[in-house]
Amino acid sequence: MKKYLFSIVLTVISISCFIVFNLIGSEVLSDGTLSEPFFLIPIGYLFAIIAVISAVIIYIKSKAFKS
Repeated sequence: MKKYLFSIVLTVISISCFIVFNLIGSEVLSDGTLSEPFFLIPIGYLFAIIAVISAVIIYIKSKAFKS
């Protein structure tokens, strides 16, 4: 479990980005422009991808050294 701590933290950060995006919401300003925290979506996906890749690498390394 301790080996996967990095992946778990990244997963929590990723989920937090999506939750914060939905909590903040979007609005149309008086001049007609859309104001939304769009940057949270790609950051959330980036953290999710890094979490999956790191979990796979940790899993492969742990299985390779056991054999």
